[in-house]
Amino acid sequence: MLTYVIRRMGLMVFILLGVSVITFSMMHFVPGDPAEMIAMERYGEEITAETIEFVRAELGLDQPVYIQYFRWLTNVLRGDLGYSFRTDRPVLDEILTRLPATIQLALAGMLVALLIAIPVGVISATRQYSAVDNISMFGALLGVSIPNFWLGLLLILFFSLYLGWLPVFGRGGIEHLILPALTLGTGMAAITTRLIRSSMLEVLGQDYIRAARAKGLKEKAVIYKHALKNALIPVVTIVGLQFASLLEGAVIAEVIFAWPGIGRLLVDSIFARDFVLIQGCILFIAATFVLVNLLVDIFYTYLDPKIHYEAK
Repeated sequence: MLTYVIRRMGLMVFILLGVSVITFSMMHFVPGDPAEMIAMERYGEEITAETIEFVRAELGLDQPVYIQYFRWLTNVLRGDLGYSFRTDRPVLDEILTRLPATIQLALAGMLVALLIAIPVGVISATRQYSAVDNISMFGALLGVSIPNFWLGLLLILFFSLYLGWLPVFGRGGIEHLILPALTLGTGMAAITTRLIRSSMLEVLGQDYIRAARAKGLKEKAVIYKHALKNALIPVVTIVGLQFASLLEGAVIAEVIFAWPGIGRLLVDSIFARDFVLIQGCILFIAATFVLVNLLVDIFYTYLDPKIHYEAK
């Protein structure tokens, strides 16, 4: 196991390096002059060419792209993600300030998804081809098909504008969390429901389930103690990766509901052409994704002792 983890950590380094190279290159070759935009942010729209050149030299934007990249990479290896062009604050501080809001939203979205997916998936599997199963699968198909941004706008329109039950935007009490969590968790619930159903159907056909029923165990014990535990093994991968995706996919929900998380920070940085902050946000999201993937693989061994990772 230790050898496997070390090998995966080494692979993680190369993945993050590739992400940083691609992101840095794309950000510097898109149209527009970042020095001009930053100068306007600092000094207003009435700026001179000398002011723009001063900002360009101050931030090192007058250097070739590869020099800017290697200078940034050297600082990252020392634990310094640089300073935001727009706010002049450390990038790591900006990310860590917004991180609790994003984690809160991602956890709420995952909770909504699991509260829907597990019972609906189990009921659909135990009542295959029934009306309940057909309605559940139609709802899952609908949940996958509806774009998150459109669902978020519909929720705002109905629950906030028409009924006036929930606030439209901002982060505060639990009432501010309900609509963003529903927006974020619906798509995940739809995918997870279908996966739990198919996994449960496969497990329910196994010999040990028939043996458990033959011993006279109650149906609830057979379903929830024996079948569901084994059916969750393939689901763990999807749930783990989807949780990492929620951190990335929270961009849409955070923008729609003005939620002060990393996603909104990333969007604001893109509009401001704040390359250093964009690079830091994307690198953080990529690191979270690959780290969660590793933790999911390790968690496999606790769900199923038969799974072992050996060095090859």
